[in-house]
Amino acid sequence: MLEKLLSPDTVAVIGASRTPGKVGHEILANLVNQGFGGTIVPINPTTSEILGLKCYPSLKESGIRIDLAVIAVANARVSEAIADSLGAGAGAICVITAGFKEVGHEGAELEKKIARQVRDGGARLLGPNCLGLINTHRRMNASFAKEMPPPGAISVMSQSGALCTAILDLAIERNMGLSKLISIGNKADLDETAFVEALAEDPETRVIVAYLESIESGKDFVRTAADAARTKPVVVFKSGTSSAGAKAASSHTGSLAGADIAYGAAFKRSGILRAPTFESMFDYATALAMQPLPKGKRVAIITNAGGPGIMAADAVEHSGLLVTPLDKTIMGELAKSLPDAASVANPIDVLGDAQADRYAAAVAAAQQDGNVDAVVVLLTPQAMTQCVETAQAISANRGAKPILVSFMGGKVVMDGRKELLELGIPEYPSPERAVAALKAMVEYAEWKEMPPRVVARFPVNRRRAERVLHRCARTGQYQVGEAAAKDVMRAYNFNVPPGRIAATADDAVDVAVKIGLPVAMKIVSPDIVHKSDLGGVKLNLSTPDEVRDAFDLMMLRIGKKMPDAHLQGTYIEKMGTRGREVILGMTRDPQFGPMLMFGLGGIFVEIMKDVTFHLAPVTAQEALEMLRNTKSYALLEGARGRGRVDVDAIANCLQRLSQLVTDFPQIQEMDINPLIVGEVGTDPVVADARITLSRTS
Repeated sequence: MLEKLLSPDTVAVIGASRTPGKVGHEILANLVNQGFGGTIVPINPTTSEILGLKCYPSLKESGIRIDLAVIAVANARVSEAIADSLGAGAGAICVITAGFKEVGHEGAELEKKIARQVRDGGARLLGPNCLGLINTHRRMNASFAKEMPPPGAISVMSQSGALCTAILDLAIERNMGLSKLISIGNKADLDETAFVEALAEDPETRVIVAYLESIESGKDFVRTAADAARTKPVVVFKSGTSSAGAKAASSHTGSLAGADIAYGAAFKRSGILRAPTFESMFDYATALAMQPLPKGKRVAIITNAGGPGIMAADAVEHSGLLVTPLDKTIMGELAKSLPDAASVANPIDVLGDAQADRYAAAVAAAQQDGNVDAVVVLLTPQAMTQCVETAQAISANRGAKPILVSFMGGKVVMDGRKELLELGIPEYPSPERAVAALKAMVEYAEWKEMPPRVVARFPVNRRRAERVLHRCARTGQYQVGEAAAKDVMRAYNFNVPPGRIAATADDAVDVAVKIGLPVAMKIVSPDIVHKSDLGGVKLNLSTPDEVRDAFDLMMLRIGKKMPDAHLQGTYIEKMGTRGREVILGMTRDPQFGPMLMFGLGGIFVEIMKDVTFHLAPVTAQEALEMLRNTKSYALLEGARGRGRVDVDAIANCLQRLSQLVTDFPQIQEMDINPLIVGEVGTDPVVADARITLSRTS
């Protein structure tokens, strides 16, 4: 896929220049000077030769058939250059030129025009407004970046051309091999989804890395990335997170969710490893490219100094990995190779005067130990430390378990660091960064071992829910009232107490008596979303007189507070049993679709914001994982002497909610707040529900 773009045999540079420093010259010079083995065709109507290559006024006049055209002319001439390229058989076109949608409406229209032109011509378009692309295995630098790193197994795509040059510089400094580097620019045609799919099929790519500022088609990206991650890791550094939550929302779920949370949920669903920083993006990638995946979380630490060993142990524990006890037989054998003062427990301390032989023995022991899944090796430079020889000893004793190394220091350990990377051992400046990369490897290994997703479908009365929602939309009730929302809940077999709207005090008493006292009373108005804030909720009304008085007082007081609100009456509902209050919710992200939310009620949501999100639809396992990922999950399991609630029943409700919001895309936001949960074997009760419909559905 995208062979003509990523691995062309013939490349034309339209806008090639004789003047060093101009983009058209630098692209041509990179292709010539960095050893591209295919045919290079410079196009410039004002000269006959550039850099020893015959130059042509146009591709049409050259008569040469091409695979890839790299266009670096003024944006007003780009369309003409595309037509020339298509006429010469180009299967791919890379437009370096800027001045398109990034500069305003006129540029955006021009961009649409050239994208349509390329598509109609049967080719694919990279850019515009991009740096170009590099394929190290073909010695092809079709960009205006100055240098090219050595060939490797990591392929990188970046939405920022400037960041591409930083990536290249870092790779060259570390002598880190890359396979492909792609600057995706404005994404008029080819976007991150297309390149994830192409690189997943590329035999020269072992790890896919992406710097992204946005994603064009969220659902397609999730599906494609998940397919890719089944065969190779995908690491993404997503920027633009600081204003993610700045949105208006009427539900708790909508107010707590934001664009960045949606990206996090999407990445988790698709097996993407999200790098929190630019440095970690490459920390993860180098570990994944160079080492086998761990089979578990158990980590052996090898160090020549106590402090770094403690740092690493802290990092392991904080990341959820395990500093595992070593096998006693292995410890006994290792003790024979180390001084008496050394520690053969975990961390293994080979002492400050350790030379390469002690590291060799410790690494070999950790590789043989059945209690160990991964090895972290630390070194601080002492007078007798053999940095290069130690690097070689570590490499010579590698095995089926991943080894990540931190040579701490600067100038003294530099040669050892370089030796490690050349030998295919990932190296980090601190124990914390090494452990963070190992954690990413463990997460990816666990994701790969997950069984195929099976989303349960529950028997429901979908037609009944559809009638309720259609009636609300037809009458302009985009904030669906509690009574209608609970009708929808009943249709999807949620446990909803009996209740009915009462327009007068007499009606309220009549309803209360029929459904059975005590009851709850709630104001009904399309203009009031948060009822409690206005005194619009009364609980445990136990007599007809209490019901009548509560109705009259509620209508009077709220009528004074909100004289313009349309008060339809009150909703009278049977009081439910006591239990633990939790919140289930959904907000529909414009890119990725419905996101489910779970959290404990009260201060846990309102103040602590202790909630988790997951993309719908969810499996039973994913629903349970949502519960376990809250900080307050221990309270559901019965911490502090409280009884354990039925967590499986909550997970079941999450799955039903998932089915509901997947079935009805017109539901924009939704809260079940609270859902009252009891002990194991009891059915959770929907105490309140709120639905917001899309106005464009």
